[in-house]
Amino acid sequence: MTSRHAAVPRPRAARHARTLHAHGVLRTIALGVAALVVFGGSGVAAVAAKLNGNMEKVDVSDLVNPIAEPTKEPDPDDPNAGQAVNILILGSDQRDGENGEIGGAVAGMRSDTTMVLHISADRSRVELISIPRDSLVDIPVCTMTNGKTTRATHGMFNGAFATGWDNGGDMTSAAACTINTVQQNTGVTIDHFVVVDFTGFQQMVNSIGGVPMCIPNSMFSPEAGLALAPGFQTLDGATALAYARARKGEGIGDGSDTNRIGNQQKLIAAMVREVLSRDVLTNPQKLISFLSAATASLTTDNGMSIGNMTGLAYNLRNISTGNITFMTIPFAAARSDPNRVEWTSAADEVWANLVNDVPALGETPAAPATTAPTTPGATTAPETPVIPAPSETKKAGQEAFSADDTTDVC
Repeated sequence: MTSRHAAVPRPRAARHARTLHAHGVLRTIALGVAALVVFGGSGVAAVAAKLNGNMEKVDVSDLVNPIAEPTKEPDPDDPNAGQAVNILILGSDQRDGENGEIGGAVAGMRSDTTMVLHISADRSRVELISIPRDSLVDIPVCTMTNGKTTRATHGMFNGAFATGWDNGGDMTSAAACTINTVQQNTGVTIDHFVVVDFTGFQQMVNSIGGVPMCIPNSMFSPEAGLALAPGFQTLDGATALAYARARKGEGIGDGSDTNRIGNQQKLIAAMVREVLSRDVLTNPQKLISFLSAATASLTTDNGMSIGNMTGLAYNLRNISTGNITFMTIPFAAARSDPNRVEWTSAADEVWANLVNDVPALGETPAAPATTAPTTPGATTAPETPVIPAPSETKKAGQEAFSADDTTDVC
């Protein structure tokens, strides 16, 4: 597979360092609203320092392939003003320490979940594009922090992360090689990245009191530690993680990674609805708990900070859930190996649309929601979760769907 676009922009993480497993839009909204809506005054600095301190940050600027770009003076209130933002989200399969206790100790580190989160320049759309780990792509030459340089290869997409980790021995090398691979194969500029591990995911789900979901049939996966009865129920952190990790077992699906991607997308959509429909963003106690969990166990680029994400997050406050789209990049069984996949020609159009900042599937987005300005420190009463009425469903992982759509019926 060759590069789909002639010009591959240099990541903004490389030129000024300016990225939800499962939570890009949630973190983006919450990090900024915390400063603007809840804390105010001198409290902002203290809370921002604490939350920034939760995150491990790495500088990939010297390892990401550069390209000349015009420079402009950033808006001090929103460095991303007037620009689309692309965030690479990686779910880390790290298995040491507390993560090893959760998933079983395994040496090394892999990234089995990858999404490109696109936020439109006008802040009216958010799109999460899942990339199957078994996608056959071109992995370019990658330089490591220790000076080693790897050869260009053609192989599984998640091999890029493993190449960086195995040869560089650190997250910086792994993230940079993955960013280079995404950019070469898509033409999409990666502005930020975030790596989330098992522990951080569990904590985040628990901080919002669990995730309400429809489970249409019994699901049992001893390997993932999952046992669910059918029905509408609220998943706690441990159960949500097991649901996201489950690949094989009773009622899980066909055992493929692409089937698991569909379940992960449904879980993220449910989390988005829960955060946006309840008082998480306006209740100080809940918000602080959520933010502490959201920023724990993360590795990000240097540009992921409370300060420069505030304007972006605040401008997303009125987004319609119908304009938050989840999809898997179009793929088919690879001609060279039926156990691998390759992107179809339809993928070219999706990536090109992201580059040009138009809807990924060319659809017309819904009108953004309008709300009255939020009074600093104000709280709202919790709303009772609404169980979706039976309707025609979208097949998550196979079809694009919005956070408004029904993906399972109980």
